[in-house]
Formats: sequence, structure tokens, C-alpha cells
Amino acid sequence: MAASLERRTGAVGFFYWLWDGVDRTIFTAIKFSFPARFVSPFGFLGMLTFTVFIILGVSGALLMFYYQPMLDRAWDSVQFINDEVPFGFHIRNIHYHGSNAMVLLAVLHMYYQYFSGRYKIRNEVLWMTGVILGVVTILEAFTGYDVIFSERAELAISIAASLTTSIPVAGPTIRDAALGSGFSDFVLRFYAQHVFLLPIVMLGLMAVHFPRFLVFDVPMVMAIGGAILITGGVFPIDMGFKFEPTVPPGVTVPEWYLTGIYAFMRTQYDKFVTGLLWPLLFIISLVLIPFIDRYKKFSWRDRPIITAFGITSLAQIMVTTYWGFYISPDVSVPLVERLVIDPIFFYSTMILMVPLGFGFTYMMIKLANEAERKSKLAKNTGPKKVATINLSEKWINWLLVALLAFQVFLNIAAYNAALIGMKNISLFFIGIILLVFAAFFHIYRYALSQEKNAPPAPVPVQEEKPKLAEPKVSVEQSKLPEGDSLPEGKPEPKELAPEVPTSKTQADLGVGANNNLNLGSGDLPKP
Repeated sequence: MAASLERRTGAVGFFYWLWDGVDRTIFTAIKFSFPARFVSPFGFLGMLTFTVFIILGVSGALLMFYYQPMLDRAWDSVQFINDEVPFGFHIRNIHYHGSNAMVLLAVLHMYYQYFSGRYKIRNEVLWMTGVILGVVTILEAFTGYDVIFSERAELAISIAASLTTSIPVAGPTIRDAALGSGFSDFVLRFYAQHVFLLPIVMLGLMAVHFPRFLVFDVPMVMAIGGAILITGGVFPIDMGFKFEPTVPPGVTVPEWYLTGIYAFMRTQYDKFVTGLLWPLLFIISLVLIPFIDRYKKFSWRDRPIITAFGITSLAQIMVTTYWGFYISPDVSVPLVERLVIDPIFFYSTMILMVPLGFGFTYMMIKLANEAERKSKLAKNTGPKKVATINLSEKWINWLLVALLAFQVFLNIAAYNAALIGMKNISLFFIGIILLVFAAFFHIYRYALSQEKNAPPAPVPVQEEKPKLAEPKVSVEQSKLPEGDSLPEGKPEPKELAPEVPTSKTQADLGVGANNNLNLGSGDLPKP
């Protein structure tokens, strides 16, 4: 192999030197793919989750410069970051909405892998570590918003303390280790868990969970970053109320990813069963799914029982999440009674949803498969038809009205954010810029892919000028010498058409192809 004498200098040389050094590490054992065309976002939800994890790490490190993990200074230090520190408001909003985005992306990634059957291609270890990683992600987000020590954080801390205390035998020990002996210890311990212990566990699980091939889509990374900034600009996170032990707390609920467990606990049933045992059974069932699923195919339609179980679990999560947010609007009732959920009605609804959700989903999958089988049979034996979706003008108008209403809602939200302060509107505009860059990048990539498939350019052809036709001479006259004439009785030969071959005329005259063409009239045969 010939060696190149070209020497790289400057930034290019440094980049190649750095890449050659990284090539010897485990990092490049993972192959990164930068797709040249649009790829479905569901295919790289895991990579987007990891990208948001990096954003959280950077923004959280910046917040650590000013946060003080002490009981009487935690809330005040966050308020100082929010109001006084340059760009502190932006960083805090990015960190908060990024944590919610990471939990959401992790849940979507898990269910996409579940319904697509990716764990069936020898990915059982990746699936199990992914489920555990999702649980640790929720714990990381939970400890994050607790260190503010607001009234909302106090509710979450009280729930965590009651749950750990309800664990048989080891409960009090776990509570003292995780929360400390009281409120004076919990802030520092939660802070250590949030910034050190749980991130170390997450990095270790990610090292095992990452597959060998990762799809890194630049437009989607820019889009998720823009979505986080827009959310922070339109819906800025407030400080809430500082927790005061002498002041009764107001009505509040935990974050959306914990309201399901909160709803179970509000039924006043056994805390260990509702808050720990049932979620633990759900997690264990997800971990064991690769070993329970004995179907040979991957599609969700070819695995009706597994798909029905997944749909039922999603329905249960959505219903319990709604119940966790619901609080009775009757202010005349004491707060404790407003927070209590009727256990008979709640559990009756949950139990009834299991056969209904599972049975309905299983039946619809079976009917869909049977309809597809009949359509394929009719397609092979009957006329060819193409299925199309035709929307009437009425439905198109309603769709346009819905889009316009959503646009008006976004404009009103952006205007309200601008009224609060320019800090909000700057996040909104930066998010829009990132989304526009993502769109431009995708359009550029799409144009490059279309350029490869474009037909070759036509070659220009020069038109030739028409030539004058030359006079045609009969074959017989060209073969007879000058001065000779045809015998009497023979008609004068007519001019032959150009398409008549010469060999035909020679055969009529009795002259072979190898005979002498210089013949006189006396050499012709007598009639």
C-alpha cells in the first residue's frame, strides 16, 4: 500500500490525531451511523435519550456552582440562580424540562422496543438493562426536584419516607440511609444521590445497554434540543413556595411520572402493596418478557397476547396518572378528605379495565389479521385495487381549523411568556432557531439523496442540414456498355426502387455474381 506524503497541520491534524487516539478505546467499538436520508425517529429514541442525558449533565454541572445543599439555603440558592445569576433562568429551565424529556423518551424507547420485538434478536441483556435504566432514570429525576425543598418537594419526601418505612424488616434502615435522621440530613443525601451515585449507576448501565451500532441523526438531535428550549420558553418552571415547617402545605401533586403511584397511595390501602409491591411486579414482568414471549415473529400483529398485555399496561398507566392529578374541587371539604380516592371505585375500575383492554386488543388484532388474509386472497384472485385514504373537503377544513387553533394557542403562550420577561422569549426564539436549522439540515440531506437518483443530463444533438437527392440510375443501364442496345421485343427496363437488392436484378439477367459484367448485346441468349 502506497504511503501518502501529505502532512496534516492545524485543526485538521489535531482532529485526526485525536480520532486515532480514540480509535484505540472502547468508544469506537460502537459504530456510529449518520444516515444520509430520513430515518424514523422511533429508530433512535435511545440515542436521543442519551443526548438529553448529556444536556442534563452539562446544565446540572453549571447549576452546581451556585446551589447550596443545606436545609435553610437550598430554596434561596435556587431562587438566586433563577433571578440573579446571568443565564441562570435559562439553564434551570433547560435542566428541568430536559429531565422530563429524558423520562418521556426512555418510556417511549422501551415501548417501541417492546412492540417491535427487538429483544427477540439476542438482545435480552440489552432489554433487561434498559428496563432497570428506566427505573433509575425516574429515581434520578425524583431526587432532582426534591433538592429545591419546596412544598412540592416536601410532599415527595414524605411519600418516599413512608414507602421506605413500609418495607418489612429492612425498611427503617433504608430510610435512614437514603433520607437521614430528619430534614436536616435529607437535602445533602439527596444531593449526593442526584449528582454522583445515580449518574454513576446510569453510566454503568448505559455501557452495557448500548448496542454495537448507533444511529446518530443530526436534525433530530437539533430538533429535540429546540423542543426543550421552546418548552422552557412557553412554559417556564416557577419556584413554587418555600417549605416552612410551621405553615400547613397547600394542595399539590408530584411530577407526572409519579402520579400513578401517588393515586394508589391515596386510596389509603397498605402502602407497601400499593406503592412498592405492585410497581415491582410490573417491573419484573417487563424484565421477563423476552423469556415469556415464545412467538417466532417480530411484528406486534403476529404476537397478539404480548401486544394485548402492552396495550393494557399503557391503559393502566394513563388512568392511574389521571387519578393522581385529580383533586376534588370542593374547597369546603378538608384537604385530607379531598386527597382521598374512593378505593372501591378506583380498584373496580382498574380490575375491570384488565379484561376489557386485553380482550378488546386481542380481538381487534385477530380481526385485523383475518381481514388482511382475505384482502391478500382477493388481491391474488380478483381485480387489482389500490387502497387509498380520501378525505372529504369537510374533513380537510376541520383539519385546517384544528391546526390554526393550535397555532393560535402557541402564539398566546409565547405572548404570555414575553409578558413575564425577555428571558422566556429568548428561550423560545433559540428553540425556534434550532428547529429551523434541523429542517434546513434535513432538506439539504434530502436534496443530496435525490441528486444521486437523478437521471443523467441529456446530451445536445446537432441537427444536420438536409442534402439534395441525387438522380437514380437503373441497374441495367449501369451494367451495359455505351453504344449497346437491348434486343428487339424487350421492353425498356423501368427504373428500379432503391430497396430492390442488386442480386435480384442479376438473377433476372442470367448473370451470376462471379461472371464478367462487361457483356455485349451479342452475348445475351437468343429468344
